[in-house]
Amino acid sequence: MDATVLLVRSPLPGTAIGLRDVPDPVFAQAMVGPGAAVDPERGPLTAVAPIAGTLVKLKPHAFVIAGSDGRGVLVHLGIDTVNLDGAGFELLATEGAEVEAGTPVIRWNPAEIEAGGLSPICPVIALDAEPAAVDQVAAGAIEPGVTLFQWTG
Repeated sequence: MDATVLLVRSPLPGTAIGLRDVPDPVFAQAMVGPGAAVDPERGPLTAVAPIAGTLVKLKPHAFVIAGSDGRGVLVHLGIDTVNLDGAGFELLATEGAEVEAGTPVIRWNPAEIEAGGLSPICPVIALDAEPAAVDQVAAGAIEPGVTLFQWTG
C-alpha cells in the first residue's frame, strides 16, 4: 500500500507544543491518538479547519474533520471546555459540511477560557493513528495554515 502524507495544519495562531505538555492525561498520553497541540494567542480567535474534508462532528468546544481518505482529525479547543456547555463559543460552520483547510469553524476567546480557570491549550489529534504515523511535528510560533504535523498512512 502506498503511504500518503496528510499535512495537518494549525487551526490557530500561537505556539506549537508536544502532546506531552498538554495539561490533561488523556491527551498527554496520546490515548485519543498522536498529534500535537497549540497554545493559542490570547484574545478573540477563529479556529479553522486543519485539513480538507467533511465536518463529521461539531460541538462548541471541539470538531472532527474526516478527509476523503477517511482519516479524521480532532481539534479540541481548550481543556475541560465541554463543561462550559457552549458558553463562549460561536459555531461558524455546520456539521456535515464539506470544508477546505483554512475554513473558519468556531470563534472563541482563549483569554476568557483562561480567566475562567481552564487551560486554553488546543490538542490537534490524528484519530485512530499509530504513534509512528505522526512526524515532522512543529515547535514554537505557528500561524493558521502552517503545517503542525505530518500524518503518514
